[in-house]
Amino acid sequence: MKVTLIQTSLHWEDRQKNLAHFDTLVNSISEPTDLIVLPEMFTTGFTMNPAKFADPLNGPGLQWMAKKAKEKNAALCGSVAVGDGKYYYNRLFWVEPNGSVSTYDKRHLFRMAGEDKHYAMGTQKIIKPLKEFNFCPLVCYDLRFPVWSRNSFKKTNGLPTASYDVLIYVANWPEVRSYPWKQLLIARAIENQCYVIGVNRIGKDGNDISHAGDSVVINPRGEIISKTKANEESVETVTLDKAYLEDYRRAFPVGLDSDDFRII
Repeated sequence: MKVTLIQTSLHWEDRQKNLAHFDTLVNSISEPTDLIVLPEMFTTGFTMNPAKFADPLNGPGLQWMAKKAKEKNAALCGSVAVGDGKYYYNRLFWVEPNGSVSTYDKRHLFRMAGEDKHYAMGTQKIIKPLKEFNFCPLVCYDLRFPVWSRNSFKKTNGLPTASYDVLIYVANWPEVRSYPWKQLLIARAIENQCYVIGVNRIGKDGNDISHAGDSVVINPRGEIISKTKANEESVETVTLDKAYLEDYRRAFPVGLDSDDFRII
């Protein structure tokens, strides 16, 4: 299947400009694709002012995603600041062409920016099937917590099967910490025997923090298979190979020896 990564700068706390910009970028995708991945808080940037800039539950960001999913006949994935009248969430939307919507609220809130003071923590992961793959979409700071990201394996007819095949991280990850971003994405791919997709923004935000992007697709061996370059706007489509993934898991079934645990 094909996955498209959109790496771009964001207009600070300006929903209208961001949606217009992403409309142009999504429309520029000329080849068929199955999934389009957008950065974290793609309508606003990483704002700590949700009272002013968050969407309502069925707000413009989600409506735009539903429209583009139908137009491109592809699922869209990205996070938006939303409020339900009581709490605010850094909410990832997974929107399919048929109008189906699933949500994941970011669990690990970035306390160094005060995210934990403005947004409520999520408690449940989601696993989304698309074509022959199962996807686990997460958000930015979640990358630093391998227990939350952990794949689970079981033996089915003597062969290893996993709860998901692809991990996704959508992000506003600053350039000053690019090295951990790149290394942790590789680690998550290797330890979970899965593809990993990381989509990060570029440019400076309203707090004068620089972002290099470093968006990437990594195979289950930890090898980079995408070509997106740091600090450049990019719309790249990459092919994921399920047969390659299954062959690798059968040949080297380390997942069957992983430790059992539960998160409380």
